[in-house]
Amino acid sequence: MNDMIDSFRHVAGGMLSAHGPAVPASASSYVPGDYSIHFFLQLAIIILTCRLVSWFAQRVLAQPPVVGEMIAGVLLGPSLLGLFAPDLQAAIFPKETKNILYAGAQLGVAIYMFLVGLTLRLDHFQSKAKSAMAVSASGIAAPFLIAALITPMLLTVPGLFAPNIGTGSATLFLGACIALTAFPMLARIINERGLADSPLGTLSLTAGAFDDAASWCVLAVVLATFGGGSGVAILAIGGAILYVGFLLAFGRRLLAPLGRAVEARGEMSMNVLAITLMLFCFSSFIMDAIGVHGIFGGFILGVFMPRGLFVAELKRKVEPLAVVLLLPMFFTYSGLNTRMDMVNSASLLLIALGILAASIAAKFGACYLAARACGEDNRTALGIGALMNSRGLMELIIINIGLSKGIIGPTLFSMLVLMAIVTTMMASPLFEWVYGRRARASGELGAAAA
Repeated sequence: MNDMIDSFRHVAGGMLSAHGPAVPASASSYVPGDYSIHFFLQLAIIILTCRLVSWFAQRVLAQPPVVGEMIAGVLLGPSLLGLFAPDLQAAIFPKETKNILYAGAQLGVAIYMFLVGLTLRLDHFQSKAKSAMAVSASGIAAPFLIAALITPMLLTVPGLFAPNIGTGSATLFLGACIALTAFPMLARIINERGLADSPLGTLSLTAGAFDDAASWCVLAVVLATFGGGSGVAILAIGGAILYVGFLLAFGRRLLAPLGRAVEARGEMSMNVLAITLMLFCFSSFIMDAIGVHGIFGGFILGVFMPRGLFVAELKRKVEPLAVVLLLPMFFTYSGLNTRMDMVNSASLLLIALGILAASIAAKFGACYLAARACGEDNRTALGIGALMNSRGLMELIIINIGLSKGIIGPTLFSMLVLMAIVTTMMASPLFEWVYGRRARASGELGAAAA
């Protein structure tokens, strides 16, 4: 193994010292050729690892492929590869290349959410609007109530939150973390379980979108109290409302010619594909620029895109590359920032388990009760609760922001990582147990995707 690492260091241009990645004296010392060498190797290893772990997750753990990809990202980071082979991990993923991987990760997840927006059935949403709003509101209110109850206790434990943070800001941040529904993860589970065209899938996805948008708006408020200023929150919330309002008023009409062009030709031309991808990039840029997140720009634009042959052609041309090549970069980048060895005492483990239990009760329990109160049958309500309880790597994104901004410490960060992984892994089998198997047996749902 040492010979292999030394060989790679030589090929990479001597950027790595005998004890790990060296920090270049200046940014110019890491030349473009070095970036491409690492980038292509990283992509090859990411694709191979994600496919292998996804196969294992499906065949052995009865988990959807997306969970395997999430685990693969963590395995490639400091939690496993970096723990047992730090030199090899540093050789493959040197710090200088993380920005390149980050850009690819954002492109992958944003394109996938754009494709998810294309499949959103607004007719199902309209027929389930009351339930969707109730589930969303409950999925926001209950987590913030739980956060208000447990945050004062957590503030007494040194190192969990920043020393100078107020109770209000800490409560808002923890509530946002618990309220998240891992929008990309939920979308993958819904697609892979054959729920994309079902009322339950549309209801869960719509409620999850609102919950995540609310969590990001709350995060903007918290960041404003940490030096960003009130303009951060105003721009994020106001800008998102204006953009969605514009698309509601004019989006369908402005985008309709793209659909007509595809229908007239019988296929999607390269010009239509180029225009579509340009609009996608611009939409993602707008949401990123106002401080929400680029993935919501992709999703929102997808909702207003033409339907019919346009959707079929766009998915045929774009989806395979996005799922196999680009999206795994998102999981790997998040895994590179994840540490699983920070909860290292019985008292901290007890706190971590308490946060996990409180998070499940707040999200699963509240969404289940809301669905039942709106007239959904018990089986459907349980299925909604199971799906809404998944948090995945959207959780890792928001807690990475909290860690980098000094809102939380590494220990609480690791506890929230544990919560994200457990709630995501339990989502699919719990859903199958309470809803999926019986629905498939009765013909309500098709077979789950391989």
